[in-house]
Amino acid sequence: MALKFDEGQLELNITPLVDIMLVLLAILMVTAPTIVYQEDIALPDGSKTKTSAAKQKDLVVYINVERKVRIEQALINLAELPDNVILMAAKYDKSSPVYIKADKNLKYDDVMFVLKTLKNAGFNKVALETNG
Repeated sequence: MALKFDEGQLELNITPLVDIMLVLLAILMVTAPTIVYQEDIALPDGSKTKTSAAKQKDLVVYINVERKVRIEQALINLAELPDNVILMAAKYDKSSPVYIKADKNLKYDDVMFVLKTLKNAGFNKVALETNG
């Protein structure tokens, strides 16, 4: 006994698959901007006399132990920093303060290289931030 299919070819319904994928895409698009990157940087202790906190609009440059520099969400090698800073400097106000948060275990040369690079890019007010 052989079974016969008189219907012709069978069709595959992919509508539920497309619906699920669109829902997952919408969830991803909503949650992606809320992801915050956290750097573990051990700042050196500073003087307790005068403190200044970075405002929300000020540019903050992070340098971690692996000599990676983070400006906003961009993670840059220390060697590639001068070219990238010049490209990124056009969208920032040169007269607003720039804060450098460097790990205390870094070499002095690395921190001064970042400071010099920011000064060469045209930023006038560059400060080193500490735990003090």
